[in-house]
Amino acid sequence: MDGSFGKDRVCGVIAAGTAHEMKSQMRLGLQTTRTLELRLDYLRNSRERTAFLGWLRRVHPRAVLIATCRSRQGGGLFQGGWKTQIEILTQAARAGCRWCDVEIETAKHIAPDELRRALSPARVMVSHHDFRGTPRNLPGIVRQMAHAGGQVVKIAAQCHSISDSARICGLARGRRDIVAIPMGELGLAGRVLSLREGSALAYAAVEQTTAPGQLSLDAMEHLYNAARITRRTRVYSVIGNPIGHSLSPLLHNTAFRARKFDAVLVPFLVRDLRDFLRSVEPFGIAGFAVTIPHKESILRHLDDCDPLAARIGAVNTVVVRGGGRLYGYNTDYVGVLRSLERRMRLAGSRVLLFGAGGAARAAAFALAQAGSIVCLSARRPERARALARATGAQVVARGELRREFFDVIVNCTPVGMHPRGGSPFGGEELNCRIVMDMVYRPRTTELLQCARRKGIETISGVEMFLAQGFAQYEIWTGERAPEAAMRRAITAALEREEKSQGQRRGERPR
Repeated sequence: MDGSFGKDRVCGVIAAGTAHEMKSQMRLGLQTTRTLELRLDYLRNSRERTAFLGWLRRVHPRAVLIATCRSRQGGGLFQGGWKTQIEILTQAARAGCRWCDVEIETAKHIAPDELRRALSPARVMVSHHDFRGTPRNLPGIVRQMAHAGGQVVKIAAQCHSISDSARICGLARGRRDIVAIPMGELGLAGRVLSLREGSALAYAAVEQTTAPGQLSLDAMEHLYNAARITRRTRVYSVIGNPIGHSLSPLLHNTAFRARKFDAVLVPFLVRDLRDFLRSVEPFGIAGFAVTIPHKESILRHLDDCDPLAARIGAVNTVVVRGGGRLYGYNTDYVGVLRSLERRMRLAGSRVLLFGAGGAARAAAFALAQAGSIVCLSARRPERARALARATGAQVVARGELRREFFDVIVNCTPVGMHPRGGSPFGGEELNCRIVMDMVYRPRTTELLQCARRKGIETISGVEMFLAQGFAQYEIWTGERAPEAAMRRAITAALEREEKSQGQRRGERPR
């Protein structure tokens, strides 16, 4: 079998209810890729399909077009029978589509040679979609489908673990005739990394997503640089739960591009650390960033650790060394110091840290070593007391905050993070000169807004996020981080987000 689709391996998915909308999406998609899937089952009726295919026959766009008319049984919207489905795909082939995607539920009704003749001159892709989970015998399914008449086999399956995603991507290794698509939240990173494994295509939405976990074409092209991923591309990741808020992919992929370093960083939603760690070798991961809630628990899985990170008891950066050995660092320490020392003299200052997790531990050790008087308050007092014993800090009960004064109050919890919002403190508890929030998205959290209303100086979590990210990049690559490019990318993304949110608020009826 031969899976040649041309030079563009990122396929933009066109899905709309009318011929007019399909045309509009095609024009948009062609600005990024010359490989497009046409979801004919999304067109609302036969009249719209006839209009669209008639237009296609007249214009002959210079692109590799893949016609799909997926039935409901195969996860699509088409409600007609399999014979009508084949008729529609035949019309698409005559309109200029170079490929027709036929799901296995339809292909099994027709002999392989007959299927190919019916859809000629288009080539045939036979697809298998499982929206319930990842089948155990994936290689067996591939062998069965290879005899169904297609030049290419596509496997798309819902992932209930990161290991599922790695198994699906592994099907494409060393092949040119496999399209491997991990679906769902746990398959998101695999949609990018499947290209590194050799998948003939990766799919991305031009406007409307058509499968769980499908990324946008814009993200695949501009965030992950997916079209240029090869087997030589180094893989890094950021892991956490939740992870959708993270701007680490933008931060590091911007740096890789600025330095012309052949690498990509992808996010993994990690509910089970062991599940992720089993996939480090299959995906070829060279290093990963660690965020909540895994900064402390990752220590149990490391082969070795930087002495400072071991003392802190939390790791946010891991390097994968020879033999798959994991070595941990903590760059949150650097981020806290750089963010605060620009604004104040740390020695002798009184700093309240709210929280007792991995980020709070890094801050407590950093500030204690810098000579600050560190105070701790946390939702779970026993954790605050344990951290206080390790760092020589004081514990302040939550009820006492209204009567205390600090030089700095630092929120080390995720409270206030996009999209939930909220603030860990009430205004009456902010008795200080400076408020710093480790949450960086949104850039101006509700906590910082409250502080500004009281005339208190503020420090956004963006400063810490950038500083720790610069250090991460240098640990992974051994090169100086392109700080200006990284800062510009993050600032621009947050400004766009703020502007968009402001416009949405302005559109609400009064």
